[in-house]
Amino acid sequence: MPARCAEIWPVPVKSIEQQAIQQLHRLRAQCLGTRTARINWLRGALREFGFSIPLGARRGISAVRQALAAAEPAVPALLRPGIEDTLAEIAALEERSTRIERELSRLTRDDPTVQALLGIPGIGLLSATTLAAAIVDIQRFHSGRHLASWLGLTAREYSSGERRRLGRISKRGDVYLRTLLVHGARAVLNAALSAARRGRPLDRLRTWALATAQRCGYNKATVALANKLARIVWATWKYQRPFDGNWAAPIPTA
Repeated sequence: MPARCAEIWPVPVKSIEQQAIQQLHRLRAQCLGTRTARINWLRGALREFGFSIPLGARRGISAVRQALAAAEPAVPALLRPGIEDTLAEIAALEERSTRIERELSRLTRDDPTVQALLGIPGIGLLSATTLAAAIVDIQRFHSGRHLASWLGLTAREYSSGERRRLGRISKRGDVYLRTLLVHGARAVLNAALSAARRGRPLDRLRTWALATAQRCGYNKATVALANKLARIVWATWKYQRPFDGNWAAPIPTA
């Protein structure tokens, strides 16, 4: 079989712990999805009775509680028990999500790979644990570009002959992983924008992110930064070195 399919790369087998970590992530995502659905129902139901519930989980839940306490306009008595039960369900879902995050932290407290990835900007507990569980072996990627492509963070190519055309990002690969990296990149870019407005010094990574945002726009810069974070993850993991925002590749000598 290897002689007939030499170009096919084998997929590394995950350990029981790595599979468990991935399932915890999926359970947490389902909890948050159910919470969002319940909040949307509360927003729509109360809008029928003249209440305007703002966007956002915390602001929305706070506005729902204020609506229940308001005397005029009043929430119908028939609807109050259902709303209170839904608020209790939302609180239970948030508590379950918090417990899952604590369990993930406990499981990976002594994992050197996860701890190294946590030192990268935009990589938090969720991103680090799911990257370690999904990738398993970083040696199967020849370069950071391969990892970024595997995550669907590279442009889709529409080239013909000597004419090269790059389109939108392919969005192939793990949707959950790509979403976490994009959210992390957005947080890094927002922090860099805030630091620049306050006149604080920026490292090479954040300076590059701001220059890209000015040249290409905020959204494209976010995806480009997510691509760069994926490459930094590859280099940090493969070469076992801590993140350095001012690191530059050495100039080769003749």
